[in-house]
Amino acid sequence: MNIVNKLDFTGQHIYVGLDVHKKSWNVSIHSANLEHKTYSQPPDPQVLGNYLRRNFPGAYYHCVYEAGFCGFWICDRLKEQGIDCLVVNPADVPTNDKERATKSDRVDCRKLARNLRDGRVHGIYIPSKIKIEDRNLLRIHQNLVKKQTRCKNQIKSFLHFYGKAIPDDVVSSHWSRRYIQELENIPMEGPTGIISLQTLLSELIHLRGLIAKIKREIIALSRSEDYRESVQWLKTIPGISTLGAMTLLTELVDIERFACFNRLASYVGFIPNIHGSGEKERQTGITGRKNPVLRTLLIESAWFAVRKDPAMMMAFNHLCIRMKKTRAIIHMAKKLLSRIRFVLKKRTAYQMAVV
Repeated sequence: MNIVNKLDFTGQHIYVGLDVHKKSWNVSIHSANLEHKTYSQPPDPQVLGNYLRRNFPGAYYHCVYEAGFCGFWICDRLKEQGIDCLVVNPADVPTNDKERATKSDRVDCRKLARNLRDGRVHGIYIPSKIKIEDRNLLRIHQNLVKKQTRCKNQIKSFLHFYGKAIPDDVVSSHWSRRYIQELENIPMEGPTGIISLQTLLSELIHLRGLIAKIKREIIALSRSEDYRESVQWLKTIPGISTLGAMTLLTELVDIERFACFNRLASYVGFIPNIHGSGEKERQTGITGRKNPVLRTLLIESAWFAVRKDPAMMMAFNHLCIRMKKTRAIIHMAKKLLSRIRFVLKKRTAYQMAVV
């Protein structure tokens, strides 16, 4: 009787580090005790899943890759195959001096696999696909507003270059349809100048149309069952509009995922940089790690809140005694974040003049 030995990794764990790119992936596969293989493969989760099942049947598979341009679809496809997957913040991956000095895709995927095996990496929070789409709608709106500002600056620079007078009202941030028509009527010396100006104005009009369309969609989304109640609570906070409320809700997704306020403040970027050695410890300004959308929104909202809420105004004035206004407003933005957290957790309206 012939006995055929078969591969059987039942109960064992296989750890896979992925360095993902558009055209190929670098893959490093490790067992509990050693490295199996580091190689390059097509950017396809199914190819990876087939390799693991063929070479390590019955094992528990664990994958990790760094968050970036590819989003979370790789994670979703791997989980559909029964493969556990983490997406990690690149800044949170432990890296030694040798890895920094010899950085390459192969080194990176080995580093990820090893740290996954040793339990030294933790996955970031991944919202549902619907929540990601909602968040991207808000981010597209913000990017279009930035493009509109750049376009306006281009138009002003173009006209200043030729010494053309700009109507006083046009200098303001809001350009009405009538003012754009006035710009269209500014005379140029020849046809190429007219074409250049009309091209810039056409781009501006196109951007305004896109912004208006997306804004209507965001307002409609804010009235949906998922957001309506929370938006109403947030709008009671001075400085928070419908767009601001939707930005907060789509970026935070779920306030309950932050175990304490310090974790929320760290996510937004309202914690100091700390450098310590021995018994000495010093702070070197605010951290560079942040959610730039939320931190910008909260600082802008804080300027409004310190004018409208007497309690916030009093706290701001006290801070200004010992620091510059630009530093004080960051402290007030952090304070405003604490109040936003309270409103969302307690599902109650904001109370003015509460110290």
